[in-house]
Amino acid sequence: MTAQVHILIVEDDPALRTMLRGMLELQDFVVSEAESRDSALIKLRADPAIAVIILDLGLPPHAHEITEGIATLKAIQDDILPVKVIVLTGQDQEAAALEAIREGAFDFLAKPASAEAILRAVRRAQLFLQKERELGEQGITRIAINAQISDGLKGVRIDAEERLVRQILKETGFNVNQSAKRLGIKRENIYYFLKKFGIERDA
Repeated sequence: MTAQVHILIVEDDPALRTMLRGMLELQDFVVSEAESRDSALIKLRADPAIAVIILDLGLPPHAHEITEGIATLKAIQDDILPVKVIVLTGQDQEAAALEAIREGAFDFLAKPASAEAILRAVRRAQLFLQKERELGEQGITRIAINAQISDGLKGVRIDAEERLVRQILKETGFNVNQSAKRLGIKRENIYYFLKKFGIERDA
């Protein structure tokens, strides 16, 4: 039996949250709700079962701007949370889409989006998560980085290096021995990277 996919709706409009929840639960998804960046991050960090997020970019206290939604996306990327984010917003679509993609959104839907479009996006996200988990079982770790080309290749390499080290440490529960083994390096090198990138256990 396939496990139910857990979805978090981050939306400050209670009527829209209720509508989305009902639509998703009818399709046998498990659904949680949040109305702000802070409440969303609390739920995400407390519940590793959440796999897909439907995120409104216009959240309080700046409901008519995209700043809070983008800050939520950034926090998800910084925490290396294994979720797919589907942005659903009525804000300036071109600017919102660009920023959302830059910060790691999986998909972008403009309000009002049809139930069919939302369900298609959720199922695409579900498929990608499944395939990424299969790759993980083969020892392949996918990392996402934002690269400013003007910084040159060295900047890209350092960013990728840091993100990979952080991700492997997170996946191993900060086990230095296991992390070193997965990366094919000595334990001493892990301690070097911890110091180099200012990585602490709480991170």
